[in-house]
Amino acid sequence: MDYDVVVVGGGAAGLSGAVALARSLRSVLVIDAGAPRNAPADGVHNYLGREGVAPRELAAIGRAEAAAYGVEFVDDRVLAVHPGFRVELADRTVTARRILLATGLTDELPDVPGLAARWGRDVLHCPYCHGYEVRGRAVGVLSTGNGMHQALLFSQLSDDVTLFLHTGDEPTAEEWAQLRARGIAVVDGEVAGIEVTDDRLTGVRLASGRVVPRDAVVVAPRVTATVVPGLGLEPEPVEMLGRVIGSRIPADPTGATAVPGVFVAGNATDVSAQVVAAAAAGMRAGAMINAALVAEETREAVERGRVFSPASERELCTPQHGV
Repeated sequence: MDYDVVVVGGGAAGLSGAVALARSLRSVLVIDAGAPRNAPADGVHNYLGREGVAPRELAAIGRAEAAAYGVEFVDDRVLAVHPGFRVELADRTVTARRILLATGLTDELPDVPGLAARWGRDVLHCPYCHGYEVRGRAVGVLSTGNGMHQALLFSQLSDDVTLFLHTGDEPTAEEWAQLRARGIAVVDGEVAGIEVTDDRLTGVRLASGRVVPRDAVVVAPRVTATVVPGLGLEPEPVEMLGRVIGSRIPADPTGATAVPGVFVAGNATDVSAQVVAAAAAGMRAGAMINAALVAEETREAVERGRVFSPASERELCTPQHGV
């Protein structure tokens, strides 16, 4: 094999897994397409010791740390993984004993003109990722699925929150009571776009032509796990509050998937994981992969070795002092 482990994805999960493996003296190749999901964001938050660091800066720091332990990198996209863990790239094929997928998610935004261009800036989705930065501001929440949940969370950060029903469901009687209790305004009618002035979001435009002034808009994107062709992995739907919000690659708590030898970490399997949680999952998956390789190598060594009696094996395993 060319490498003990090929890591697909060079974000927080992939790099953390690579470092854990390299520190266990494993040969590791990280393949990264260079299109991080969080690239539009100004900074990474809730990452202890790195609060507010720019996403690409964090990735560069992680790369440098991994490279210092001997991890190799290829800036490319995996076309397919063939039997025997032959990983096909654009210009070559490499082989590995194990695969760690850290391919993340793809965000599919609601079909509203202007949202995509402001994504990660003043079009947001997570109160824990970006909420503090819009505290006290005029926040609009687009109801396309989990709008009620998001509106309640953002009302903790601002007393000026408006829920745009757009194409979402009519609130239930209980939800209307919750909205009133939290002081959240509700606007009916379909949203036709957003208003931008001097590169700053200034309002939400309805199909009626009415513009509601807002400083930020919150949306709930549909999230789709990226699966590498050829591995035989099937994504499963993810539900939140009774709605399907996307898909994930199923795995057990160690990151092991249904395909022997293939592990997954980060948002590809945990759609709600922030960067720090993705990094922790990558580190754990790397440790589990190393443990699996040690077990495999031990079995192979026993099978290749001589047959010892229990006494002779005990003697061989006892330190010989003074020798």
